[in-house]
Amino acid sequence: MAYGADQVEMPPVENWLTDWDWLDDQWGVNAIDIWNSVREQCPVATTERYGRAFMPVTMEAVAAVANDTEHFSSIWVNVSRPDAPRSPAPPITSDPPDHHGHRRLLLPAFSPKNVAPLEEDLRAFCRGLIAELDGASAADAAEQFAQHIPVHGICKLTGMPEEDADLFRDWIYRNFQLAPRDNAVRMQVMIEMTAYIEELFKDRLEHPRDDMLTFIANAEIDGQPVDWNLKLGYIRLLIVAGIDTTWSAIGSGLWHFAQHPDQVERLVAAQNDDLLWNTATEEVLRYYAPVTMARKVIGETEIGGCPVHPGDQMLVTFPAANHDPAAFDHPEVFDIDRANNRHVAFGLGIHRCVGSNLARLEVVVALQEWLRAFPNYSLDETKTTTWANGQVRGPRTIPVLLNR
Repeated sequence: MAYGADQVEMPPVENWLTDWDWLDDQWGVNAIDIWNSVREQCPVATTERYGRAFMPVTMEAVAAVANDTEHFSSIWVNVSRPDAPRSPAPPITSDPPDHHGHRRLLLPAFSPKNVAPLEEDLRAFCRGLIAELDGASAADAAEQFAQHIPVHGICKLTGMPEEDADLFRDWIYRNFQLAPRDNAVRMQVMIEMTAYIEELFKDRLEHPRDDMLTFIANAEIDGQPVDWNLKLGYIRLLIVAGIDTTWSAIGSGLWHFAQHPDQVERLVAAQNDDLLWNTATEEVLRYYAPVTMARKVIGETEIGGCPVHPGDQMLVTFPAANHDPAAFDHPEVFDIDRANNRHVAFGLGIHRCVGSNLARLEVVVALQEWLRAFPNYSLDETKTTTWANGQVRGPRTIPVLLNR
């Protein structure tokens, strides 16, 4: 199947209030300014580019959508063409009452007790990536560091083969950057992922191991086997949601600190001051929250005073909510000492990120190891940082000078 065969071309956005597009080239670099500008005019923006879709940008409106399972369904978790083929990836694509069973099944694997033992392995992995830069005067902090860490973490946790990392990254790129406008790409990625995961499951059914893949291949809820396609969906979710999201957060932190040597100096001097490192990590997650979700409207209601109707799409813009002055004091300031930081980078309501414990660990370990190794690094001003648009926003390349 040829990529681009079913692609819809979109003109550049000129009015973000009435014609927004999260795949527009302006989104990755300027999303925070875009949300702030929209919020000054109206709590909810609209577009007709993917059918009728809405974009709330206040904490109040975002929370109202995220907590309302009566009028909003999670069967659509991204804004795409209305005729887009979609596949289940529970629990994120499931609604009550089914949602509870799927979430209950996965939660133990991502509990603090299960995730904490990964710390030393993650540190050793990060130090190995840093060792590969020995003698280098410059690097790409995204391609040579950030992008590898969550792949390693999710593979250690699930049992997926880490040597397939490039395959995962290719699926992620096509799924988030191309598929919302191109149904052919979406279908091809679904076909490839399904075939890949089925082979993993068949192997675990024939040769069980003590890993999450074996557990899911044999998964039951309330004594009944989980439907095969839903089992596939669990792993689809872990690949697309457990990797790109975290490397985007790590990359955003690295991009930010490369421009703020005063903050790096404080963090490096703090050594093992967990309080400062934790508040700094939470501020990275608040300020640069990478993930935007979506819902399908299934009941007549209104959000931010804006009527919405069944069949409409709703972008649940958690990153925009994190910059709402009504929710945070001086949200435009990146404050590594921010104590009152109830950000929603991991979502709200029943669909709050099941893997938040792993993501937090990966972010803080990655930042600690990099900043301690390269306390004087800076952006390479002769090159350009590139950003991903759409559902997961974050830097894809971060050219830096290591300044040893």
